[in-house]
This record gives sequence, C-alpha cells and structure tokens, in this order.
Amino acid sequence: MRGRRATEEPLVVCVPNFSEGRRADVIEQICAALQVPGATLVYRQADAEHHRLDTTVVGNPDAVRRSALAGAAKAVELIDMTQHHGGHPRMGAVDVIPFVPLRGISMDGCVELARAFAKELADTLGIPVYLYDRAALVPERASLAEVRKGEYEGLRDAVARGERLPDFGPHELGRAGATAVAARKALVAFNMYLSGTDETAAKVIARAVRESGGGLPAVRAIGFAVPERACVTVSMNLVDVEVTGVRAAFDAVRDLAGERGMDVLDSEIVGLVPQAALGPDDVAYLRLEGFDADTQILERLVSAGGGIATQTIDGFLDALASDAPTPGGGAVAGLAAASGAALISMVCSLTIDKPKFEDAWDRMREIQTEVDEARGVFLALADQDAASFNEVMAAFKLPKDSEEQKAERSQAIQRAYEGAARVPLEVVERAVALMPAATASIELGNPNAASDGLSAAQMLYAAAQCAIANVKINAAGLKDEATVASMDAEVQALTSQAHGLLESAMGAFAARI
Repeated sequence: MRGRRATEEPLVVCVPNFSEGRRADVIEQICAALQVPGATLVYRQADAEHHRLDTTVVGNPDAVRRSALAGAAKAVELIDMTQHHGGHPRMGAVDVIPFVPLRGISMDGCVELARAFAKELADTLGIPVYLYDRAALVPERASLAEVRKGEYEGLRDAVARGERLPDFGPHELGRAGATAVAARKALVAFNMYLSGTDETAAKVIARAVRESGGGLPAVRAIGFAVPERACVTVSMNLVDVEVTGVRAAFDAVRDLAGERGMDVLDSEIVGLVPQAALGPDDVAYLRLEGFDADTQILERLVSAGGGIATQTIDGFLDALASDAPTPGGGAVAGLAAASGAALISMVCSLTIDKPKFEDAWDRMREIQTEVDEARGVFLALADQDAASFNEVMAAFKLPKDSEEQKAERSQAIQRAYEGAARVPLEVVERAVALMPAATASIELGNPNAASDGLSAAQMLYAAAQCAIANVKINAAGLKDEATVASMDAEVQALTSQAHGLLESAMGAFAARI
C-alpha cells in the first residue's frame, strides 16, 4: 500500500470564477471548455443574482493548467465586461484562477504552477494578469481585495493612468478586463443573509469581522444589499478554516447583526468545502440552504471523480428517484446511449485478435475507436443535460421588479430553454449516427456476441426516443417560432432515420443467427 501511494499522481484543485451567471448558453460553453483529458469539472454554480459562475476542476497539474486556459479563452471570447453588472466584485471575464494543492504537490509547487500559468495566460490571450495570495510577487498584492480594488471600472482607469500595472500582459484593460491568478490554501466562500435592507449595517458588520478591520483572523468580508431578496448579505471568504472556522464566523456575524436588530435568514456555502471545515451538526446550526454534502464536500467529489460517470449505480438511481428535478430523462438518455456504445465496444473486443475473424479486425478497430470516444461524450452530455435544466430554474429566479428586469429575465429564460433543448438534441443526433456501428458489429463481429450488438442498437434507439421527449418539452417553452420549427423538423427526420436503422439491426441479427 505504501508503494502504491508513492506512485499516485499529484492532484491540484483549480477554482476559476467567471463573470457570467445568467446566459445559459455561455455558461455551457465555458464549462464544456474546462473539461479536458486529465481534469474533471467537479463543481459548477451559476449565480444569477451575483452574475457569476463558480467552477472547480481537479486533476494533475498540467491537465488543470490546460483546463483553466481553455475556460479562460472561452470566457474572454464571450463576455464583455463593459456590459457586465452584478452583485459580486469583479475585474474580468475570467475573474480569478486560484490553484490549491490537494495531493502530492506542495504549496511551493502550486506557486510555481500559478506563476507560469499567469504568464502563459497573458501571452496567449493578451489580457492583463495579476498574481495574488501565495503567488504574489509583491507583498501588497497578497490580498485579492487589494488587487481587485475599484473592480473592473476602477482598475481600468488606474491602469490607463499608469498605476497598478499588471504583473503580465498589456497595460490596458479591454472588454475582457483582467484576471487574478493565485496559489492558496483551500478557502470556504460563506455568505450570510440578514433581515432588513440596511446596507450600511451590513458593511459595518463585514468590516468588524474581517481581519483587515481588526476582526477574525483569516477572514475577508464584504457587506452589500441583495434587493432581489429584500435583504442584505455579509459575504465572507474564510481563507484558512484551521484558523477561523465556519461556525466561528457565523457566530460573530450573528451576534453583531443581533445588536442591530437584524436576524440571520439563512446562509450558503458557495462551491466546495473541505470535509474538516464542517461538523456533524453544522448544516442545521448554520442554517445552510441548498447545501448538498455529496456534491459540495471536496473529498467526496475527488474520490468519486465527479459526474454521472463515476457514481455508483445505486447512487445514480437514488438521485433519479428523488424529488429533485435533475437528473431526469435527458440524463438517462445520455447514459443509455453510453451503454449502447459500450456494448458495441464489447463486441469489438470479442472479435479483434480472434483468429476466426481476422478479416474484420481492421474495421472493428475503427469502430471501437469511434464508440469508445462516443461513450465519453454521451456521459458528458448526461451531466450537461442536468446542468442545462438547472440553468432554466435559475433563470426563473431572476428578479422581475422593474420592466428592465422583466425583459432580462424573459430573455434569460428563453436562452436557458434553448440550451436545455439543444443538449438532448445532440444526444439524439449522436445516438442515431452511432446506430450503423451497432449493425456493423452484428454483421462483422463474433456471432456469439450478436445479441450484444442488437442490444446496443436498441439502447441507442431508446436513448434517441428519451432525448426526443426532452427536446420537445423544453422547446415548448420557446417563443422563437423559427427555432422551434427547425428543431421539430430535425427531430422528425431523426425519428424516421432511427426507425429504419433499428430495423436494419434487427434484420442483421436475424441473418447472423
């Protein structure tokens, strides 16, 4: 066992935050870009109120570096900071990219990684990059708050005056803004929502609890109004929970709020949290809303690898049977298609290098390469289906107090519905496109596995039918008649094609036996 541990590859956690929490299509594209070989996107949360996307990627150092660069490139392409407004401080399209050592790598190793990445990011994307926390080149930039002071607009103006120049990249902030890169310990992003609308009181409380104001060590805090909820929040980063834990921070804010006649409505942990940061009774004590230990405790996700692909069968079925709206039929469609692809690969494995079927080896190798790649794509689509519908629900939670907010909410809902329809539509397209491979595996493969080839065709057909139902129900929420008509036409064509391909597979099976 000791020898095996010695050969385990180092793991790094990267927590890129992006200045987008409302446009479902942009969120999906950024998250898709983050998924590269060797790195796993284990967490994502789009916050429409703060207009921010929080993600977490785990993998070996090189894979995490490639993931962060790909996600940043997509954000720079799609986000215009001159048009961005949200409740959370921000300085760029890709706002922060911190690297956190998890296993087999020291903090010094993460510092080296962060500094090399910062230069690569600036050189590749042509954006200003600042180093903070442990990776900071100068002491005054150790604090993210100091680096991000004035947010996008303030930093843009300061740089234009020749002040607060970046560590790497151009001395000018364009539409993508600037990015802050760090090496740091795992932190806990902890928000407390307080009754009332007294923003000044929230700011006073935040100043009192943060370290820089003489409050709790290793605590950074800001206070601001949340008009969408008719309350205020104290938003904290607990940068070292071994120094100041979540419960200590909660108690301090609760007591200060009580002195001002304010109550704690609830609290939330944004993103992931180390197992040691929460005690057995803390979820209730802290009045945590929406906390899911299975998806937010870092160690659980790292051990599982994240996503449907690494869940146990029982775990996935329990989630499917719960009252949560996701995962649902669209995720099942992706999983069914992945199962069909795996069955085709099985037939290939039972055929390749078997002397009786030498004439089919080359073709079966081609098929196996195709279906093994498709299996991973289908599993990713299963996760994307659940995430895309979560964006629909998030869009419905956007504020609608003014005419402008109503219009923005309506547009966000439409974008989210379209995204939720296009993911299962891709499942249909890919499942139908793979059905001829199932028929070929029946015709050319080991005849003893012909039933597996037919089962693959039937699974792909079932996946297509499940996904079509999800396309239709989400497209029903769209107001753009041209988009709906285009989707309907494509679905009809694919339905007809799938029927014909299933009949071909059944005919091949009958002939083979």
